[in-house]
Amino acid sequence: MVDINTFWVMVLYILGSILLVSLIILVVKLISTVNKINNVIDDVENKVTKLNNLFNIVDTITDSLATVSDMVVDGISNVLKKIFVRKRKEDEKENYES
Repeated sequence: MVDINTFWVMVLYILGSILLVSLIILVVKLISTVNKINNVIDDVENKVTKLNNLFNIVDTITDSLATVSDMVVDGISNVLKKIFVRKRKEDEKENYES
């Protein structure tokens, strides 16, 4: 006849071995999931890098267009300023002469 203490020890060993096997299976599945996630993250990083390069190109183009438009606006404002300053000077000369 089996003693009750040895019976519980055998039950604990069986349960422990079942737990150990299930944990090993779980860890193997977890490792494969982590590898898949790493592949997805690497793919996303590559795409973000490509988009970052595209945004840098767009930023450079907009900066150059802004510079050109500022130069055009400055030129037009200087021309208008010269026209109105001459008219004022002529008006002032006419006022002093009369």
